[in-house]
Amino acid sequence: MKPTVFIDADACPVTSEALAVARAYKVPVVIAGNSTQNLTRHVRRGDPRLPTDGFWVDTLAVGVGADAADFAIVQELSQDDIVVTQDIGLAAMALGRGARAIGVRGRIYTLATIDLDMHIRHEEKKVRRQGGRTRGPAPFEEDDRERFTANLRRLVEESLRDAENRS
Repeated sequence: MKPTVFIDADACPVTSEALAVARAYKVPVVIAGNSTQNLTRHVRRGDPRLPTDGFWVDTLAVGVGADAADFAIVQELSQDDIVVTQDIGLAAMALGRGARAIGVRGRIYTLATIDLDMHIRHEEKKVRRQGGRTRGPAPFEEDDRERFTANLRRLVEESLRDAENRS
């Protein structure tokens, strides 16, 4: 079975790039986000919307609420699937399900580093709760987009290879 690319569409600046990679490798995509978003805006008119043996794209609209899309994605994940997200918590849950996770700037999350990522997120949240400030992300640049595309291609190739080896 081919891996699926799940896109956490909440403020995702690389949805078009993820769809382009999925089209090139003929793997399915699910775009997940809250129901107030126009999740289909990146879908091309000719993109298949029903499951096939190759590329198709579906949307998964969830209710408005913290982490609603994250939990909906995790519930659908299978081994070798890929999650595109800015959310470290979702990345950790995806890794725990045997899936792969990549950030929108092209960072590939791994089991070896996710605990430290979660710890840093927790500590920064504590600082903010106490009224302190933490440094925000750097501006999103073209280099980030290129790194994301290259690393997503690599993850898709690995996932396809691993899925094939299990068949």
